[in-house]
Amino acid sequence: MSENLTLPAQQGSTGTSTEPLLEVKGLTKHFPIYGGFPIKRKVGAVQAVDGVDLSVGVGESLGLVGESGCGKSTTGRLITRLLEPTAGQITYAGQDITRASRRQLAPVRSEIQMIFQDPYSSLNPRQTVGSIIKSPMEVNGINPEGGREKRVRELLELVGLNPEHYNRFPHEFSGGQRQRIGVARALALNPKLIVADEPVSALDVSIQAQVVNLLQKVQDELGIAFVFIAHDLAIVRHFSQRVAVMYLGKVVEVGDRDSIYTRPRHPYTHALLSAVPEVQVDDEAEQRERIRLSGDVPSPIHPPSGCRFRTRCWKAQDKCATEEPPLIQLSGNREGHLSACHFPEEPTVEARDEDVVMDPALKALESGQD
Repeated sequence: MSENLTLPAQQGSTGTSTEPLLEVKGLTKHFPIYGGFPIKRKVGAVQAVDGVDLSVGVGESLGLVGESGCGKSTTGRLITRLLEPTAGQITYAGQDITRASRRQLAPVRSEIQMIFQDPYSSLNPRQTVGSIIKSPMEVNGINPEGGREKRVRELLELVGLNPEHYNRFPHEFSGGQRQRIGVARALALNPKLIVADEPVSALDVSIQAQVVNLLQKVQDELGIAFVFIAHDLAIVRHFSQRVAVMYLGKVVEVGDRDSIYTRPRHPYTHALLSAVPEVQVDDEAEQRERIRLSGDVPSPIHPPSGCRFRTRCWKAQDKCATEEPPLIQLSGNREGHLSACHFPEEPTVEARDEDVVMDPALKALESGQD
């Protein structure tokens, strides 16, 4: 790999180019576990991310969803190279950055930015808002026309804050305002890709819509690609053009927004969508399926063999324990809609003849009530 990465010209500010902006293949991250006394040795590993394949086009928004602990945030930190991958390949704008050194990453750092989950801990309480947003420009030696202070004030106005707040400290702002500061900091270097790690989960519901609408406005106006990590499926549906579903370190289904939300094929995606609360305003409204899984997600230290969802799946058979299902396009799926299941579900979310209840105790209780 050359000492400095040379990035090819972008193919447009909006829409998806023929060449993906970001491509991830077989991305893996195992955190070692050490034990023993007095000499510590490796006794195992947490398989946080294990063979993830993803792609993001220029100006595209990709939603990454799944239960807590499935590896979403770790994937985001691997993409931004805040964590070193154990295996796999990360390609940005045609350049392999998987093992790039700090110096080699310098041209790329400014183009891949991150918005962190907690707006309270991600801002330095000892720095003013101006210093926080200006720091990335100072580190990268960027001197915008009119000076850095002018650029910071423009960014504050762009994210809906008063430019006169330049000299205020983070503790003087609410959670929603702090997250806007985080967005302004991410925009300071004119990035082409932003990884948003659950950017609204720590905010009040009344503020979440404002921040999501802000991010959507930023994407539309500046043509920035997003990897939007969240567990709130309603927000992801509103923001993302494509959606990838993760379970226990692996992507089990990926496709365009409509395909994932109305024609899911993987049983886990069905279960995830059935858990979204809905308000029925009409007795004749379409009834959705109800699926209630049993138990917790298995430990990433010792994940199940074969399909990792098989221990909680109502369709699991012997084949699921011995063969890992590949992420492929199934018959009847739209182009680009990939699922990893040996026995996929029907492409619908309509109510079933009988609810899927995997919890034996709950099933017995409901049977007794009937």
